[in-house]
Amino acid sequence: MIVSSNMGAEADIIFRHQVVDVMSISTQVSRFDSVAACAETIGDAVIESSVVKFVPRIRSGSCANIGPRRSMEDEHIRIDDLSSHLGSIFNPSIPSAFYAVFDGHGGVDAAAYIKSNATRLFFEDFDFPQVSDIDAVFLKELEDSHRKAFLLADLALAAESSVSSSCGTTVLTALVLGRHLLVANAGDCRAVLCRKGTAFEMSQDHRPSYLPERKRVEELGGFIDDGYLNGYLSVTRALGDWHMKFPLGSASPLIAEPDVRQIVLSEDDEFLIIGCDGIWDVMSSQFAVSLVRRALRRHDNPEECAKELVNEASRLNSSDNLTAIVICFSSPARVESCPPHRRRFRSCNLSEEARNKLKSLLEGN
Repeated sequence: MIVSSNMGAEADIIFRHQVVDVMSISTQVSRFDSVAACAETIGDAVIESSVVKFVPRIRSGSCANIGPRRSMEDEHIRIDDLSSHLGSIFNPSIPSAFYAVFDGHGGVDAAAYIKSNATRLFFEDFDFPQVSDIDAVFLKELEDSHRKAFLLADLALAAESSVSSSCGTTVLTALVLGRHLLVANAGDCRAVLCRKGTAFEMSQDHRPSYLPERKRVEELGGFIDDGYLNGYLSVTRALGDWHMKFPLGSASPLIAEPDVRQIVLSEDDEFLIIGCDGIWDVMSSQFAVSLVRRALRRHDNPEECAKELVNEASRLNSSDNLTAIVICFSSPARVESCPPHRRRFRSCNLSEEARNKLKSLLEGN
């Protein structure tokens, strides 16, 4: 995450001790239409017979590296078995998992706070819909609860005295329940799904260069200066950064509301990559998917795949912290093994005299 160097003084001021009515959160939810269907990128999530039978076998690996920066402001969460982690909130008969990446700016405090309180903020503080029957009503409640979780987490940062008002973090979460995948994003972290070798982006980078975000910012009185929101921040959505936000109830150019996308996984869906912007600054989504897919076919190890992603981003001269998580939904079609080396003999030419001597020797003369 990049913060403009033109802004020197920190505004550790407003909203720190503001009393907040949590119920007013619901009035802020859904300012934007949900892209749950993901029709443009994923296609219709029709539950056909092959999808119904598909049950993901979840396993993951992660890697984080400070990169060329002086400090590490990325954080991440990786929980392959959410049922055992949270107990009765989820039905243990279906696979459930939770992953998140946080890219802090203005210090690591905001990202570290959200990570350490993620279970409470995203799950325990809510009357979370039960998972015994996943239908359209449940999925809508699930999406709404995740939106509210982002907004409440944002308010928690405003009230947390240990986190400066000039400190913030982008957040991307990925929740797997059975064959359902939900991705929520506020900021420029990214989630990319591999479907039969093709990359499908499950999130939108919220940057000033993205025209719908730029339009929203300008309509609310904000401005873009040299690619920075209000000349300061390189993203248009983030948690924290309360020195840039208007009082509760007022629409701000910088918001914490996430985009939320859902799909139904099928056997064509091989893995998901989620990573902070240090990865995506130097490689395309398809490049990352192809790299991981080749690696999985070699060794079937998502941890090694995450390391290879981070190492490749470093080799490509990424200037940021580097964090990547690879989440596999099935085993690769085949694991490539190195073919045995065939011994090669060097040919040589014998003189006529040598050939005659060899012939005589073989004939016993």
